[in-house]
Amino acid sequence: MEFKRIAVDTSKSVFTLHGVDEHGRPILRQDLTRVRFETFLGKTLPTEVVLEACGSSHHWGRVAQELGHTVPLIPPQYVKPFVKRGKNNRNDAEAIGEAASRPTMRFVPVKSAEIQAEAMDLSARDLLVRQRTQLVNAIAQRSAGGKDGEAVPAWSCGRVRRHCGERYRAGRSAVEEDR
Repeated sequence: MEFKRIAVDTSKSVFTLHGVDEHGRPILRQDLTRVRFETFLGKTLPTEVVLEACGSSHHWGRVAQELGHTVPLIPPQYVKPFVKRGKNNRNDAEAIGEAASRPTMRFVPVKSAEIQAEAMDLSARDLLVRQRTQLVNAIAQRSAGGKDGEAVPAWSCGRVRRHCGERYRAGRSAVEEDR
């Protein structure tokens, strides 16, 4: 069977496929497990395999590209307007295919594993910085220190930040040291 486009809705264990021919008529509606999906891609002639952009879609995009397919990823906010009926995997796969057929659709490139790892490092660092800021604000917040009419001086916030930063750099959390 020759497909013009295969739209895939990914989920934890089952992938829902929606394939169309050159006239845009649906010729494939199928649910596959992860292992069977990779086998299916290997047996299918190179075609356009469209996925909704998420963390795991980059992995599956790389797998499909290695098998000779072209893989555009569509951001979820661009797919949502094309869902016609109730939200389920089959309707989502159809909506992904419909969105991909639009000539003005904007796609996301498939990221390499290295770029994804760097992005994960940056988001983990961002999380640590936000948590440190929350801790500093909780400890040195003027309203908390001033509940008895006593204000915490502004210069002490910098000391708390430096102290928390030293603990983070040393690889120990404040909770472990206080025990």
